[in-house]
Amino acid sequence: MQNPFSSFFLGGFECADHINRSGERVNLLENTQHHLRVEEDYKLLIDIGINSVREGICWSSVEVSPGIYNFSEVLNRIKIAEKLGIQQIWDLIHFGYPDDLSPTHPKFCERFTLLCVEFVKFYTQHSTQRLMIVPINEISFLSWFSGDVRGTVPFLEKCGWDVKYHLCKAAIYGIKAIREEDPSALIILVEPLIKVHQNGEVSDEKIFEINEYQFEAADMISGRICPELGGSNDLFDILGVNYYWNCQWVEGGETVYWPDALNARVPLSKLLFGAFLRYEKPIFISETGHFGEGRIEWLQEISAECQSVIKAGIPFWGVCIYPVTDRPNWDNLSEYSNCGIFDLDEQGNRIPHLEYIKELKDQQLYFEDLLVKLI
Repeated sequence: MQNPFSSFFLGGFECADHINRSGERVNLLENTQHHLRVEEDYKLLIDIGINSVREGICWSSVEVSPGIYNFSEVLNRIKIAEKLGIQQIWDLIHFGYPDDLSPTHPKFCERFTLLCVEFVKFYTQHSTQRLMIVPINEISFLSWFSGDVRGTVPFLEKCGWDVKYHLCKAAIYGIKAIREEDPSALIILVEPLIKVHQNGEVSDEKIFEINEYQFEAADMISGRICPELGGSNDLFDILGVNYYWNCQWVEGGETVYWPDALNARVPLSKLLFGAFLRYEKPIFISETGHFGEGRIEWLQEISAECQSVIKAGIPFWGVCIYPVTDRPNWDNLSEYSNCGIFDLDEQGNRIPHLEYIKELKDQQLYFEDLLVKLI
């Protein structure tokens, strides 16, 4: 398989639509005004050499009642992408569900499968692009967030495995339905990439087990565990990994902080090698980024690690900068992080982070040269 992405660097738009810890529906697509400024946002990315983006449909918005869908806002984004030559990757679940559903609901799997079918039908009618789809973003994180730490629906504790099992079941059913409707669709599995470090109090065997948790969702979908769900290695084509500064921590303790003056962190390249060797699928970084002044240094480090992976002959296909525009805190929508390629003012205007953009352009040139040399 050849690299399907239109640009090595991709841009990710925040599209979380879950219910937060205060019981309020989050819709970051609207909070960032991307739904209103999509043409402006795409043109800003084109100007800096990015032609491929991650988007989300916001299931809680498009399913207006059980089995009834309104994809008009999604259609607007598709039409603008077609006009401007932007390639889109679509998340069907980016943490949110309709008000009457949660992963363990007896109708969840059925409703999600129907969503998959109806979205594929809609998409094939309105887009000329090959469908690239992430059925459920970060099952491992979402199951922990909603099943262990009461972060969102169903607001549970010590139930992460149960939530993960049901999300994987829905993903497997949904992927099979997508394949049936559109055999050419590219299925992208997106999971967090983490490293839990030894704290000196547990055995090495236990640390190994803890680190294996991050692979359980992909293992279920690929049929390595829980075969009763019907998983298979053929159910996904590309592995995306989300990686941030806080993806490494000491078991039961603090983050292994970045910048890493003590070289305590495991190099990203080593983690990428491990993920690739486990599944033998083409791989890319599906989300990464930092905030404040650290954005530039973080991009430099990530790029250097990815270059090592490419030089080693791994089919590594890109880096998605996330988010394109700054984002609010899920539990405090008035609090922003200064983490985007473009920050936001009080009116939602896009404020370019010029040094970040310059570094991004420099890295684009380096990767273009590197990839040409390796052909």
